[in-house]
Amino acid sequence: MPQPTYVLVHGAWGGAWCWRDLTPELDVRGIAWRTMDLPSSREGARATTDLDDDATCVLESCGTDAPIVLVGHSYGGMVITQAAPLVASLQKLVYVAALVPLIGQSATATSRMVRVRTQLDDAIELDGDVLRLDPVLASSALYGHCAPATQSWATSKLSTQTVASFRAPRSAADVHVPTRYVACRDDHAIDPSLQSIMASRCDELVMIESDHSPFLSHPSDLADLLIA
Repeated sequence: MPQPTYVLVHGAWGGAWCWRDLTPELDVRGIAWRTMDLPSSREGARATTDLDDDATCVLESCGTDAPIVLVGHSYGGMVITQAAPLVASLQKLVYVAALVPLIGQSATATSRMVRVRTQLDDAIELDGDVLRLDPVLASSALYGHCAPATQSWATSKLSTQTVASFRAPRSAADVHVPTRYVACRDDHAIDPSLQSIMASRCDELVMIESDHSPFLSHPSDLADLLIA
């Protein structure tokens, strides 16, 4: 069987740029990868852009020429769960500090399963039909283990996120492929207690001593955990 392609799905307010430091680590390990910019995280997105639009974007990125491993970070866990049944060559799902919804659960409902206010909650600002992040608060919430230059660069790249994407429920059925959860121990965006619940919905749990963004703060360690 050919080696799988890892399709990397970023979280809310992010983009393909998130994987800047991880993809060279995958290259060194001989791992094929693909990235995309989710529609709900693009500046100027339609107010109705939601989970289904993001899942369609992922499907288009998968192609049909190789087995696929879907990797979802944060909100990206919602997206890969929604897209999974339609990926014919799906081999595995990997969740990185991610939401793992049950059928009928939205990102908002899933994140509220644990009533712990995080630094990310404090950073979120409602602006009509989109959500923005206060850059100062977002820096510590998302990139606490990163070097100052990386924090500044990543914070400058953050976009808006449609409210509709957080409110749309998962409608996709379960798939029968192996699932791995990468939990971040020092996460100030998705509380570790919530990650523990999310991990219980997966086959395997691995830990990393990281902030919410190990692809920037610990890219080599994360690459090893993705392909182990």
